[in-house]
Formats: sequence, structure tokens, C-alpha cells
Amino acid sequence: MAKSLTFKGGVHPLHAIHEGKEFTAGAAITEMPVPAVVRIPMSQHIGAPAKPIVEAGQRVLMGQVIGEANGFVSVPVHSSVSGTVLEIREITGLNGKPVLAAIIENDGLDEAQYMPPLPCEGLSKEEILERIKQAGIVGMGGATFPTHVKLSPPPGKEANLLLVNGAECEPFLTADHRMMLEYADKIILGIKIVMQALGVTKAIVGIEDNKPDAIAKMQQALDTRDIRVVTVKMKYPQGSEKQLIDAVTGRVVPSGGLPMDAGVVVVNVSTAAAIADAFQTGKPLIRRAVTVTGAVHVPQNLMVRIGTSTQDIIDQAGGFSGDPLKIISGGPMMGLPVPDLSCVITKGYSGVLVLDGTYTRKERQSACIKCGRCVDVCPIFLNPTIISAAAVLEDFEKAEEEHAMDCINCGSCSFICPAKIPLAQNIKFAKDMVTAARRREKELEQQEKELEQRRKSS
Repeated sequence: MAKSLTFKGGVHPLHAIHEGKEFTAGAAITEMPVPAVVRIPMSQHIGAPAKPIVEAGQRVLMGQVIGEANGFVSVPVHSSVSGTVLEIREITGLNGKPVLAAIIENDGLDEAQYMPPLPCEGLSKEEILERIKQAGIVGMGGATFPTHVKLSPPPGKEANLLLVNGAECEPFLTADHRMMLEYADKIILGIKIVMQALGVTKAIVGIEDNKPDAIAKMQQALDTRDIRVVTVKMKYPQGSEKQLIDAVTGRVVPSGGLPMDAGVVVVNVSTAAAIADAFQTGKPLIRRAVTVTGAVHVPQNLMVRIGTSTQDIIDQAGGFSGDPLKIISGGPMMGLPVPDLSCVITKGYSGVLVLDGTYTRKERQSACIKCGRCVDVCPIFLNPTIISAAAVLEDFEKAEEEHAMDCINCGSCSFICPAKIPLAQNIKFAKDMVTAARRREKELEQQEKELEQRRKSS
């Protein structure tokens, strides 16, 4: 058997064999009953939120556009049910901030309004990207960057390889694993469509070696030598784009750069499946596979309509099986704490993880002992202790000099730290402050330009 590919650094957050995935890895994806009311946010992606184009009292169909894209880095939002719009109002988003949403009462009919199927043969790149945009497709691995933008290289840059992410390295999560087992043919079709859009002739699917059944299933689905499946070592954060690129190709994304700078575009397996749907059936992105696991009675993988509440998903899993100390959207390493059980499933929401005392405990922070473990595990080769200390002192210039902006927020440093210093949290704070400062600088530059233009015209 070929040796599993990997990268330098990384951690095993739970156990070097199962990583908490044994609860749901064998559970086929089942269709979750659709709730009586869905609440569909206009902002489910990086970029400008969609602009609502429906109003209270209006009947909508499943798949109908209810929010139009508001710029290039934006995508439309579609209704996941047929029914009546009750209101357009703000709800609590996963980040705890208000987000505008369409509240729709489900009539239970699932009367659909999809785009017509679109065969790919002979389509131009522009035609493919337009269909992907109109389907509302974004990165479903968590980043939620609009896919049509990701597949549009800026001038002077060109990709020669498509890398498909099937690693799913976060502990507990198995939705992508099940997608590869149950929808391998659809994923392969989506890969071919992306290859056509990019104009590349080679694609590689990277899957962690703890998913031998998915590796076999994806290999069986291959009908061309232009796509191949490779095995990567089960290690966190193997699913991070830069680490997957390093492991599979040996290419290095430069500091401050993007995968495109290494000639690579990375898409998630679930994103590829959604792309296939958009062309095969004309169905937009209105549902996704979600793992609900941890301290629930029946851990499982569900196909969930966008706009379904976290509470509904937990109820579908039989409710809490223990005292829920923390509920996370996504995995335990990079997921976000759910601020309210009314928060809904969005396009990038891959899991509901309920943690009780089995996996959580409060530990006292102590002084750094200069052991260097955080440096050893950092997959970006940063020195987390220096950046963290700079953040605590609010020396954001120093943090930036130490390449804080290259941090991928994987949390490996915090996990491994014997002193229990919240390194990742401190570094994120520094990144947020640097980002805010850069934004202010751009605003000032723009104001100065406008002032200068007014002076010249007066």
C-alpha cells in the first residue's frame, strides 16, 4: 500500500485512530423532515449579502431566488421550501450578530422552481461560472467563499491543477465521508465541470487514510485517468487548503498568498456534488449534509434544508443525552459556539456537535514554560507564543511582523499548550485588529483621493 502523504506539524485532537468519528461514520445520510418554518439568511457567504427580492405575504417555490446577488463577490439565495413569506427581518447569525433573513412558512408541497438542466458539453468558462453563481454555490467546507469567484483567476495567475478536498480532518464530523460513499458519481461529475471551467487537465482527490471505504468508492467511480485519488495521513489540520496542497503536491503557498499562487484551486467534495446538481437537475444549493453528534441520543448524518434550526436538528437526533456544556457549529477545533439554538443551518454549516463533560473541562491557565510544542505543531511554521504575547500587549505591529496574518486559526497551538494559554484566541484577536487597521488605512486613502479630486474640480 502506498504511503499516506502528509505535512509538517499538526495534532491528533482526540485519538490517533477514531477522532470521534466512529459515532456516525457508518450512518448513512437520511433526509431530515422539513420544519414548518424556515429562516433563510441573506448572508451565507463571504462577500456582500444577497438583497431580498420577496416580501411578506408572497408565495414562493422551492428553489426560487429570494435574494439576488449584490455584487461580484456575492451569490443569490434560494428558498429551500415552497410556502409563504411571513416576514423579512433580522435573526441571530452563528457569529452572534444580526443577519437579515426571509422567514418562510412551509406548505409541505415542495413545489419546485429550478433552473433547466444544462449539459456541459461545449459550454464556455463564462457560461459554467454563471450557472455556478446562479445556483448560489459557495465553499461548503466552511469557508463559504463564492465558488464562481474562486474559479476566476485574477489577471496574470493561472491554475494547472484542481485539488479536491475529501480530508474532513475535524474530529467528529463525517458528512463529507458519507457524501463520498453515497454520491461518488455526482462528485466526480462536479470535478469534471470544475476542470472544464478552469481549463485544467488534471485533478487530484485527497482523502485521509481513516476513510478506506471512501477511498475505494471514489476510485471505483473514476472513469478517466485525468482524475486520481490519493491517500493523505489522518492528522489535523490536513483538510486546510495550504496543508493539503503541501501534502499532495509539495507546492508551497507563499506568505500572504492564496492556493492560486501555487497554481492550484481547491474545492470541497460537497461543493463538487452541489455543482453537479446545478447542471444535472438545475437545483440550486438549498440543502446540505450535516453531522449531528456528541451528547445526543442518536448521532447521525442528515440531509438538511437551509434555514432549519439547530434545535430542530438536535430534536431529530433524539435530544441531549447529557448536560450540554457547549454546542458547536462544525467541529471542535475550528467550529463556532452556537449562540442560540434558534440559529439556522446555512451553506457552510457541516455539523452540530454537542459536548458534555466527557470532552470538555475547564483548566487553569499558567505561565508559558517555553517548551516549544506550539511551534512544533504549527502547520504554518509560526511562533504562536511570540504572536500571542504581542496580542496581549496590544503590540499589533509586532504581531503582524511575526506573520500573524498567515495563521489559519486551526487551534493546534492552543490544543497542545501545557500551560493552557489561549494562543489561538489571542492570535485571532491580533488578526482582527490588524485587519481593522488596514481597513481604516484604506478608508483614509479613499477619503484623501476624493478630497484631492474635489480640490482639482473646484
